[in-house]
Amino acid sequence: MTSASATAASQTAIDFVVLKLGGEVVQSEHLAAIAADVAEMRAAGRAVVVVHGGGPQATELQKKLGQTPQIVAGRRITDAENVDLCSALIAAGAKPVGLNGTSALAIRAVKRPPRIVAGGGPDPIDFGHVGDVTGVNDALIGLLARNEYVPVIACLGADEKGNVYNINADIVANQLAIKLDARALLLVTDVPGVMRDIKDPSSRIARMTIAEGKKAIEDGVVTKGMIPKLEESFAALREGVRAVHVVGRLKRGDLSREVAEPGSVGTVLVP
Repeated sequence: MTSASATAASQTAIDFVVLKLGGEVVQSEHLAAIAADVAEMRAAGRAVVVVHGGGPQATELQKKLGQTPQIVAGRRITDAENVDLCSALIAAGAKPVGLNGTSALAIRAVKRPPRIVAGGGPDPIDFGHVGDVTGVNDALIGLLARNEYVPVIACLGADEKGNVYNINADIVANQLAIKLDARALLLVTDVPGVMRDIKDPSSRIARMTIAEGKKAIEDGVVTKGMIPKLEESFAALREGVRAVHVVGRLKRGDLSREVAEPGSVGTVLVP
């Protein structure tokens, strides 16, 4: 077996769970329960990779700098950085390793060209220092996971010339789930899943296909930031992600339960 084949086989043997946390979740009272669940899953032998965004923190930083945050169709036009989750995971007993995409090119990226987006009007939008993912360093992530560490990845990417870009955290999580052949990809937000009525938690949709999701967007059931989240999740499903789970407002044990029983806590998105 070649060295590359051995590496691939070793990584495939690991039971990966990719967890993406929105910036609003990092600031919430749910963080301790999430960190405890991550530590528990890691102790049980699951390799957990955490990807985090920092929308609220980036907005606050921009305001302090006298900048005006610009968000179009739920997407941020920014070059701001995200915050670190490592302290919460250490307190829960895990061994986090904080990274960003420029760490050994953990996330390779190129500048995103201007483009028209759903809900953003008829003209192409220039997203500034925002990049599109061209690859991930799954060998580095696998190395850490095999040694019982929890990679915690802030969503900056870079190219081979050292140019740094802000990357959408959902896309990074999607690409990692694809490359690592993850058992589960969980998107943790400030809502308990995809809902028919955003004000009514009991309207949560337990399971949604790509076709059902497209119709929900067209009918106006899904709006604002959930639109790009679903669009990017469906693209990931087409590329080979097994299932994407949208969860939120989590209590202790909810993450493990959702992995074991898809749709029991949030919304599981399937092809």
